[in-house]
Amino acid sequence: MDNMLEMYLYETNTLLEQLDELLIEAEKNENFTTNDVNEIFRIMHTIKGSSAMMEFNTLMEIAHHIEDLFFYIRENGLDSMDESHKSDLFNLMFQSTDALRTEVEKIESNQPLSDNIDSVITDINSFLEKISNSGTDSKKPETEEKAVETSNIDAINQELSGCPSSKLPYFIKITFEQGCGMEHLRAFMVVTALNDIELEFEAYPEDVETNSGTTDTIIENGFFIALSSKEAVDKAIHVISDQNSVETYEVIENVLTEKEEKSKKENVSNTENSKSSKENAAAPKAQQAPAASGGGASPAKQSLISVNLSKLDALVAIVGEIVITESMVTSSPDLQNLKLDNFMKSARQLRKLTDDLQDIAMSLRMVPVSGTFQKMNRIVRDMKKKLNKDVRLTIIGENTEVDKTIVDSIGDPIMHIVRNSMDHGIEEDVQERIAAGKDPEAEIVLSAAHTGSEVIISISDDGRGMDTEKILAKAEKNGILTKPASEYTKKEILALLMVAGFSTNEAVTEFSGRGVGMDVVKKNVESVGGTITITSELGKGSCTTLKIPLTMAIVDGMEISVGKSMFTIPIANIRQSFKAEAGEVILDASGNEIIKCMNEFYPIVRVHNLYNIETEVTNIEDGILIWVEASDKSYCLFVDELLGEQQVVVKPLPAFLSNFNIKNSGISGCTILGDGNISIILDILSLYGVSNQRY
Repeated sequence: MDNMLEMYLYETNTLLEQLDELLIEAEKNENFTTNDVNEIFRIMHTIKGSSAMMEFNTLMEIAHHIEDLFFYIRENGLDSMDESHKSDLFNLMFQSTDALRTEVEKIESNQPLSDNIDSVITDINSFLEKISNSGTDSKKPETEEKAVETSNIDAINQELSGCPSSKLPYFIKITFEQGCGMEHLRAFMVVTALNDIELEFEAYPEDVETNSGTTDTIIENGFFIALSSKEAVDKAIHVISDQNSVETYEVIENVLTEKEEKSKKENVSNTENSKSSKENAAAPKAQQAPAASGGGASPAKQSLISVNLSKLDALVAIVGEIVITESMVTSSPDLQNLKLDNFMKSARQLRKLTDDLQDIAMSLRMVPVSGTFQKMNRIVRDMKKKLNKDVRLTIIGENTEVDKTIVDSIGDPIMHIVRNSMDHGIEEDVQERIAAGKDPEAEIVLSAAHTGSEVIISISDDGRGMDTEKILAKAEKNGILTKPASEYTKKEILALLMVAGFSTNEAVTEFSGRGVGMDVVKKNVESVGGTITITSELGKGSCTTLKIPLTMAIVDGMEISVGKSMFTIPIANIRQSFKAEAGEVILDASGNEIIKCMNEFYPIVRVHNLYNIETEVTNIEDGILIWVEASDKSYCLFVDELLGEQQVVVKPLPAFLSNFNIKNSGISGCTILGDGNISIILDILSLYGVSNQRY
């Protein structure tokens, strides 16, 4: 049941995302195309069938009524609606998809589904009544099904090899897409859809709902529907052609027994029967019919499968173990000072293969940010209407790929920043923009781009910008300044926006002013190893930039030593390493060591003091200073020596260490080096906070 639920949620969420994108694009064009109508009908038909199978009745009911609505539109054409109807239809569809998504979210969080969805159903039925000008159509429309053109799928008399035994005169053989999975449940969805139109038929295999073993039979021989008349075949094809994952179907005329054949010959014209037999005998086999409406060859399909993320995590973990083990073998002390040319040649080839394996394993977890970006279209669309602002969203670099876990983590921060741009950034009055020489239509630009081991995501707008004097005054009023107001730079003032509880909104609105804001965004971004910065120019706009690592599983690190201990510092956090003389180090007003770098003074954190490590290297000139930076924190680490750069596999800390609050001690994880030693990975951002507490 868990596997079925997982597949249901995956498919339903995917379909709802496709529906959102379709609706937003159609609304921009101010009209639905015929393909749009067919696609919405197919999506709702699929959601209805799968929801009925899973017994999620509220989802099934909503999808069923939307399907009825678009059946009417499909049968009567888009010309049957005027412009006001189309505008109302867009609003109704967004409202209905929100209702569907709410129910799906309840399933995901293991909450009971809604008891009452009458308001949603009433809205759909009322709209259908309005466009059909008939009160009797508020329920399921009674429009007669049009006969499917079957010229390309005429029934052909042939040997029924592989067909089941049945006395009914017609079969429809259904073949599902290769690799779609759970074929028995997809067959059950076909059965459910045919039952919905009250069609009498026989299905083979019969027990697809309860017997998962029928999957192999369906893959090998196909799924068969037996019917009693050509009219029933036409109705069935209407339904089957709209089913998800159906690759082809073919109509086959049943071969009658000799006795039945004689009986048939006595009751029909010998001439017509002979003619029909000759025509059928001349045909070599049943013609294949594509499931998609419109005829022609089946469209090329992508060979994609969905894989549980936990399985990918396990794969990456195993690949990491292979990489570590390979390093341990090739770096074994037993091989030192031995001339092993063949071994070293094989070791180099092994290293190349393990590197390739590691790259492939990591690429499996990489997904484009397009899914997250496209959701922002809906945010902007809804806020445009509620705030009465004319705004367009421009998306750049949506195919940029990031680790799946990171994509999931940055969705909420990006949404919050986009909402801030709509609510705070964009001017309330169009005349204000025109007076400033701007385009009356405001623009929010959402972009993503690769840069080395990071992805840069920026959310910018051409709105009113931020008033740093107002921000500083509000921060001073709230008592969150840590130094005199006159000493704050513009960058530091804008960083105050991300302090907990800070808000420039005086009143609570639907979108902001509740004190939960950019501080939560910053925390979420930093939880995946990212950083966030804000830039703004008053009167011209603002830009929020997120720097996100491509993956958190593998890190390019610098190995360092302090006493007998080894640590790893992520290369992304290192700005410079250098030797210093004792005279270059001075003390600040609190007695802490600081040193000048690039005309600025930065504090020095001695790692051996921080973690109470015994070492002989205590004089500044004997060790190495590493200038590091994370988010808005920048300082220098004093260590014994640099051991070299190395790509390391990040290992999470054991669960029992959580009792010691070790994650708040400047440690983010650990890694195993090629010689078998363990190296602690330092969290540069939290390490600075720990040093302040200790000193």
